[in-house]
Amino acid sequence: MTDGRPVAIVTGASRGIGRGIALELSGTHTVIATYKGRVDAAESLRDECGCEIVQSDVSSAVDRAALIEMARERFGRLDLLVNNAGVTQRVRADVLDASEDSFDEIAAINLKGPHFLTQLAARWMLERGAGRIVFITSISAYAASVSRAEYCIAKAALSMSALLYAQRLAPHGIPVFEIRPGVIRTDMIATVEKLYEERIASGLLPQRRMGEAADVAKAVRAIADGLLDYAAGQVLNVDGGFHMRGL
Repeated sequence: MTDGRPVAIVTGASRGIGRGIALELSGTHTVIATYKGRVDAAESLRDECGCEIVQSDVSSAVDRAALIEMARERFGRLDLLVNNAGVTQRVRADVLDASEDSFDEIAAINLKGPHFLTQLAARWMLERGAGRIVFITSISAYAASVSRAEYCIAKAALSMSALLYAQRLAPHGIPVFEIRPGVIRTDMIATVEKLYEERIASGLLPQRRMGEAADVAKAVRAIADGLLDYAAGQVLNVDGGFHMRGL
């Protein structure tokens, strides 16, 4: 059991945005940080902030159930679920050439996994009568990239998953939020980081800098602290103003 601190699950927390979120929450929450492959990255996170690390594949029903059961048995509560785990395609390919295998992999991890993990968490939160849920999606939920079709489709569908859970759980005092990061400096964009920096300098973003994991973590902090509890279903664009349209 915990020492009274709220408990948060952050999926895909060993690197990138998830790591930033886990570090931010660790000051106030007992953080259960999941990872899939890089045990060294997960262990360094644990050493840095004292979180609990759990190897878990969000695309696996067995792993999802085991994660929730571990939280029940070890801590007896779940106050915050942050659905962050996600991958991009192994090879960028034109929508006319992209494979079904790539589609299935992306959909399993980026959509099916968080959708059904949330189902398990939401049932428990309903039992407890409290909790908050965050979906980390992407500007790719609405900005089409023809060489990343499967990623865009999965993120767009995950955005609807967030809305569905927000509608279902709001009457029970369990607010659900969607955070849409923009261009964030992580391993995921390492190969195209220079290109993005050039495009940002040329005006891609109204706020002329690339985002950092800490920028997303601050939005999660506001949710975790209850500052947005009367804004259930809100979409938070952490994107340097990319979502704004102007003439």
